Amino acid sequence: MTISKEKAWRNDAFAKVTGAAKYADDIKVPNLLHAVPVYSDYVHANITKIHTDEAKAMPGVVCVITFEDVPGKICFGQIEKDYHMLADDKIRYNGDVIAIIVAETRTQAIEASKLVTLDAEPLPLILDPEEALKPGSPLVHEERGNNLINEHRVRTGNVEKGFEESDYILEYDFKTPYIEHAYLEPESAVCIPRADGVIEVYGSMQHPFSTRRFTATILGEPLTNVEVITIPMGGGFGGKDDTAALVCARAALAARLTGRPVKMTYDREWSVRESYKRHPYKVHYKMGITKDGYIHAVKCRIVADGGPYCSVTPWVTWRSTVQCCGPYMVPNVHCDTYGVYTNNVFTGAMRGFGSPQMNFIIEQLVEMAAEKLGMNAIDFRRKNMIKQDSVTITGQCLDTHKVSLDEALQSVLKEIDYNEKYKLCSHGKDTEEQYGIGLAISYRGMSLGAEGKDFCAAIINMQFDGSILLEVGVHENGQGSESAMIMILAEELGVPIDRIRYRRNSTHNIPDSGTTVASRGTIMGGGAVVKAANILKEKIAEVIVEDKDAEIEYKNDRVYAGSKEYTWLEVMQKMYLKQQFPYAFGVFQAPKVSWDEETGQGNAYFTWVYACQAVELKVNKKTGKVTILNAVAAHEVGKAVNRAMVEGQFYGGMVMGMGYGLFENFVQEDGKIKTLNFHQYRIARSMDVPEMTAIIIENRDPLSPSGAKGIGEPVNEIMAPAIANAIYNATGKRFLQNPIVLQGEVVS
Repeated sequence: MTISKEKAWRNDAFAKVTGAAKYADDIKVPNLLHAVPVYSDYVHANITKIHTDEAKAMPGVVCVITFEDVPGKICFGQIEKDYHMLADDKIRYNGDVIAIIVAETRTQAIEASKLVTLDAEPLPLILDPEEALKPGSPLVHEERGNNLINEHRVRTGNVEKGFEESDYILEYDFKTPYIEHAYLEPESAVCIPRADGVIEVYGSMQHPFSTRRFTATILGEPLTNVEVITIPMGGGFGGKDDTAALVCARAALAARLTGRPVKMTYDREWSVRESYKRHPYKVHYKMGITKDGYIHAVKCRIVADGGPYCSVTPWVTWRSTVQCCGPYMVPNVHCDTYGVYTNNVFTGAMRGFGSPQMNFIIEQLVEMAAEKLGMNAIDFRRKNMIKQDSVTITGQCLDTHKVSLDEALQSVLKEIDYNEKYKLCSHGKDTEEQYGIGLAISYRGMSLGAEGKDFCAAIINMQFDGSILLEVGVHENGQGSESAMIMILAEELGVPIDRIRYRRNSTHNIPDSGTTVASRGTIMGGGAVVKAANILKEKIAEVIVEDKDAEIEYKNDRVYAGSKEYTWLEVMQKMYLKQQFPYAFGVFQAPKVSWDEETGQGNAYFTWVYACQAVELKVNKKTGKVTILNAVAAHEVGKAVNRAMVEGQFYGGMVMGMGYGLFENFVQEDGKIKTLNFHQYRIARSMDVPEMTAIIIENRDPLSPSGAKGIGEPVNEIMAPAIANAIYNATGKRFLQNPIVLQGEVVS
């Protein structure tokens, strides 16, 4: 791997490498109780009675909590309030929790959990989302009248006329799988009732504010009665929002009912059983192309299995809809997307958020189209891909930033010597080791876009001695967000990073600034830091500037006002003497976007990023074993705030994308998960990882106050199609579903 020559820095590095960092399960407090969940064997059933008497009688058991003990509301959710935090009327999937055992020790709680039984009336299973959409299908939520979670569309041009004018038609069905997030730390929470009536929540969660909303809802109390405090989190990849919030809410309920601190830590099998996954997609895709090498029409139908609860399915599938043609200009588009309720494990946010599924499809189809025309696939891409001032399929003109897709493509082609190595591809020749090289490109809308209002807050609180406290409304998921915020502020104020201390976040300290998803942490959080820094600078200027025309500079750990130079201690002394607080609250409001749900037209995102990734691999013809030999990725990130951490995102995302393409096979039978642990669920291992090269492209974004965009998700979303294209160039076989080595219809 290429390693940055710049010094790597993280504010939490020492604590984490020495083991000093305390995660949720490390927290120990006096009088602590332990809670565990209880599941049933049912997948879909009406509940008649939950039997808890035997469990209550077990040694050490303090209480057994069911839906009847909930003082607030059972149901909540981020979009639709349809998640039953404890099963009450029926079981909707095999991960529904029917009871919580609270005991003096974890062992006692687990033993007692075996004695809770359920009387229930089995109901027909709804496991195929296509069947679930048909009239007369059994319903997951009877009150809704159907199993449709949401639908989205794009309508551009005249698709039927577009197909009539096309010279060739490609039409295929694709499938993508469920994916387990596989974070190292399972869900865990410690909830402590305070004397003032507030419940303190410490948990492994991705969004403290949604956790607070889940918790306050189940308690039936105002948000001010729940304080969620940020602690280190052992990985999430999008997976610690709803499920982690539920674990915190249940532990808080147990703490409120018992009046004692409660810890609830999941083991791996509970985590895999209950937590949401990446949405599996079924996609019917029809593409019309012309003899001169243009994509002229696209019609696609996307069906996403949402499982029994809505979660963020409408937001995930909206991104898939907006980007249903990948980074290509298509004049005629008809796309329909459906999120569907079933009795499978529920699905939600995962790194890429609707993009990995569609990119797996599109980046294979463009190569299939090029082959149909007898064209070079790179030339075909260049003819069709977006460029500066291009108009997207939703009618958005890309004229507010530099469109760097060709720069990313060219960087990878050069670095991996693609054109020369392509000549070496086996193309299905009967050799023991078949060689292939392949690539994929993408563009990605940054931050939430038109799926939600997006804004973020930051607080700068300078101290009398010139040291600085910084707090930002984005969450540290382990990716180095805090470090990036410190570095942005250090650059704005011209101070060394050791002058700045990042203040531990709490929902009582800073406004809800949204969750750390959609690669929005740096662009939104960093924007808020810059806004706050500008406000602070204005306050400083009012105090220290005597000549109103004097230019103020912040550099070398000093403040320069015209001919005068001040230390930060001197600046603070002047502010206090003038009775001015050196405090700033800054808000970055994302630039306006637009969306018409009927036509699927509008400026979906305020800015975009661009990428290309390529892989070399070999395939053993006898065993089918795929070995990745080399991988190169080029991504435009706006501005790289912490280059070493950016490279870390590259490598982690590429390896995760390898798993999506080749290994990860999540198995359910009749709605029950069979791959409940990592001895059954195969993720990429260290020996699978090839040599990797990261190419960071920087083009400061004018709409981002810090100039930065993001990198967390883009690196994950095009590794699988690059692998699929390389396998085709090695074997001459196309795979229309992944993981490729385990399953998939082959198209010769």
